Amino acid sequence: MPPAFTRLDTPELRASIYQFTVYLPGGVASVFLGIWLSEHGIPADQIGVINALPTLLLLLLNMIVGRVADRADDWRTALIVISIASALAPLPLYFVSEFWGILLVWALCATSNGLVAPVIDAATVRMTRRNGTDFGVIRAWATVGYVVGAGGLGLFLNTLGSAAFVTLYVIMVVARAGLAYLLPRFRAPAPQVTLADAAPEAVAPPSRLRDSLQPWFVLPLLAFALVNSSNAIIGSFGALLWHENGIPSYFLGPLLGFAAVGEAVLMFAWRRFGGRVTARSMILAGAIAGLVRFTVMAFNPPVEVLFMTQLLHAFSFGMGYFGVVHFIANWTNEANAAEAQGFANMLNMAMAMTALIVFGVLVEHFAAYAFFYSTVTSLLAIGCVLLSLKMRPPKSLVG
Repeated sequence: MPPAFTRLDTPELRASIYQFTVYLPGGVASVFLGIWLSEHGIPADQIGVINALPTLLLLLLNMIVGRVADRADDWRTALIVISIASALAPLPLYFVSEFWGILLVWALCATSNGLVAPVIDAATVRMTRRNGTDFGVIRAWATVGYVVGAGGLGLFLNTLGSAAFVTLYVIMVVARAGLAYLLPRFRAPAPQVTLADAAPEAVAPPSRLRDSLQPWFVLPLLAFALVNSSNAIIGSFGALLWHENGIPSYFLGPLLGFAAVGEAVLMFAWRRFGGRVTARSMILAGAIAGLVRFTVMAFNPPVEVLFMTQLLHAFSFGMGYFGVVHFIANWTNEANAAEAQGFANMLNMAMAMTALIVFGVLVEHFAAYAFFYSTVTSLLAIGCVLLSLKMRPPKSLVG
């Protein structure tokens, strides 16, 4: 093997290549899906249901999948299986055009797609901590992938129309399934047993996730879930609302992609300052950014202001998500890493499902003023973090 390739063939590089594909399908869907559904005669409240059903299924499956992934010999195996399933799921979209058919097929698509992120992130953060490498840089490539999906491929909306949605989505998930085979092993090699190791000794019982689920631990995860539910709203309704409010279609993809650009910059730069901020402080900053971002959106501002508010996504999602990942890694162990991340994702799905259903109804009656729903959830999130800090203050930069 050539030396140059050997230098490039690192676990971090292979994980980064796969991370690039994690949110590519979601980026395409965030621009195209709502308009594609609307052009099939689906009203906003039913669009909310179509986007909410997968979150219900993810709510039921995330912890189970996380537990199975933790029990596998390596998280790589679970990621290959999930990636293949998500590549097969959208094929029936070519043959459905009415509400019930779309509801069923999209539920399978979005559910299989949504199982990828918590497993790859839990695996990557453990690998980088063990190797002393930068999780932020690897995770940032997932955001770059979203920018390409929403901001880059989203430009095809203006030329090809929403009819291109299904084909673009299928191409993205098939590419991800192929690249899953490049993933490295994430767990440390099993230690070799010696005669000294064979002597019986007292062994501490394995840590269980349920032991960590104290109120002070759950509240920050709930806080991020409340804020992130509004990010789900943007992904499902943002392009449709802006389109109906007169924003030209060539701005829709860039608006969604611009949010992820700020997130990517934050993640690439994270190692320079991230160690100076506690995990719950990150989540609190995300909640405050969400409060500003979504309250401004409720007033249906012009496109220039929308671009500025979209930059706050770097904090309302990027910083908040980093806070959650590091908070979980700091207070759980490798035996239940993916299960703990699955629990956090379960809270995300529960809040997102509620938000999508409620927001879909609110949009029918109040249009952009429906974003005041996100003002309320952001205020609740701030309260959750402050209460957690009062119940258990951080020790050094761990909490």
